[in-house]
Amino acid sequence: MEDEVDRLVAAWRRERPDLDVEPLEVLSRVSRLARHLDRARRIAFAEVGLEPWEFDVLTALRRAGAPYQLSPGALLTQTLVTSGTMTNRIDRLAKKDLVERLPDPSDRRGVLVRLTAAGRDKADRSLAGLLIQERAILAELSREQRGELAGLLRRLTGPFDNIPG
Repeated sequence: MEDEVDRLVAAWRRERPDLDVEPLEVLSRVSRLARHLDRARRIAFAEVGLEPWEFDVLTALRRAGAPYQLSPGALLTQTLVTSGTMTNRIDRLAKKDLVERLPDPSDRRGVLVRLTAAGRDKADRSLAGLLIQERAILAELSREQRGELAGLLRRLTGPFDNIPG
């Protein structure tokens, strides 16, 4: 079964036989898959009225477990944005009553960000919708193939995920 990447690689091999274009066979497919996943995420989140960045913050808090709260610094680490961006995001989510700021009992100057009941509901519903979309994307693979692919991708992305700071 030939796909668009096969055609792209064949064209480069014809036009630039002096280059080893093998990386394109994997990474062009990863890039194309990322675009499909982004589209699926937007569909799932739109169904509950969330933007992708809102999903990222709300689900970071939801994964934290009861009482569903984290420091802004912990949210920064999990969402990979700057502190200014995170402050803006927390402000916007608080205006929608999806999160609330609370004083940090262990740090007089610190705050904690806590998921509200409405925020928890949106996080749960958007995750359920996302999983439906993602299952559709992976439908062509068996459970064993999905496990194998997950392992290969973990090996490939591991060095990036383990870079400090």
